Amino acid sequence: MTEPQPPGFRPPPYPYDGLRELQAIAAAHDGGCVDLSIGTPTDPPPEAALRALATSGAERGYPLSVGSPAYRDAAAGWMSRRLGVEIDPAQVAACIGTKEVVAGIPHWLRLRTPERDTVLYPAISYPTYAMGATLAGCRAVPVALDADFCLDLPAIDPADIERALCLWVNTPGNPAGGLDDLGAAAAWGRSYGVPVFSDECYIEFTWQGGPRTILEHGSDGVVAVHSLSKRSNLAGLRAGVYAGDADLVHYLSEVRKHAGFLVAGPVQAAAVAAWSDDVHVDDQRDRYQRRLERCRVILGAWGVDAPMPGGAFYLWVPAPDGDAWAFARRLATEAGVLASPGEFYGPSGGGHVRLALVRPDDQLELMARRLGVA
Repeated sequence: MTEPQPPGFRPPPYPYDGLRELQAIAAAHDGGCVDLSIGTPTDPPPEAALRALATSGAERGYPLSVGSPAYRDAAAGWMSRRLGVEIDPAQVAACIGTKEVVAGIPHWLRLRTPERDTVLYPAISYPTYAMGATLAGCRAVPVALDADFCLDLPAIDPADIERALCLWVNTPGNPAGGLDDLGAAAAWGRSYGVPVFSDECYIEFTWQGGPRTILEHGSDGVVAVHSLSKRSNLAGLRAGVYAGDADLVHYLSEVRKHAGFLVAGPVQAAAVAAWSDDVHVDDQRDRYQRRLERCRVILGAWGVDAPMPGGAFYLWVPAPDGDAWAFARRLATEAGVLASPGEFYGPSGGGHVRLALVRPDDQLELMARRLGVA
């Protein structure tokens, strides 16, 4: 007889923990596993950031939760140079990477607006949008995507709009690389009085056209979220910013200050150096674009079509027989490659696998040799 489960929240299994069997299969190949399952950067971070990290002298005192003036100025300067938007540094605040702010925003918004309980997010997306809602005791309601993996805003149920705390947008999108109409998202949010949070951590890796930010369409009612994890290969430092609507940014920064969310002082110094340099980002763009194109060639020679994404460094590959787990097993068995089945990103993704092109070029060539591709 099955024992009754205790009441209360029980954390679900972490999706990537389910890959252990496939990882063992891939690792059995000569040369080991080519791990393309998680988007963890492996390329070098900027030297200036590492020097600043080691020499800032900022480890003794408590850092400002909102970010030092230099941190906020550097992030605002980057937005001006690279994105073409002018944002007052007072409307910019630091966060400990962006995963914690993505997970925390539903809780903090619910405290402010307890009569609302719904988080809207893309139906195929980074799992933390939905998990943040769950951790806040909110409803996580997926928004359907169109054929280009962009939000289908007219499909949102009016009853869900009335209860919505926020709408998440992710452009370029993880995992499918879609590029949403951010102007339409901003207008939608303003028309319904729903804050729109735009996760733009892959913005420097936009392949179709230039980088786009929701802040191009004004800051009222919108907040853009940015990270140095992908842009500057500094995932281990946990440094990011959120910027936009002055009232929302002020509210969130005050709540976070009371809760003790602080980007470490030496990390803030390193981030200033990283935000202030663009050369290393251009080099990284070239690496990722080259790897995406090379992996598409390898898969194509193996008989698998992998469309080029609109942005980000993932290939969102349709499983040839529609079974993502079977295709992931085939990749592990024949190519020694570990991939993420699309269901990790929502039930609608079950017919795809995601390949993160974060491994060095020689790892892709190892994959090619195993598959007999020149």
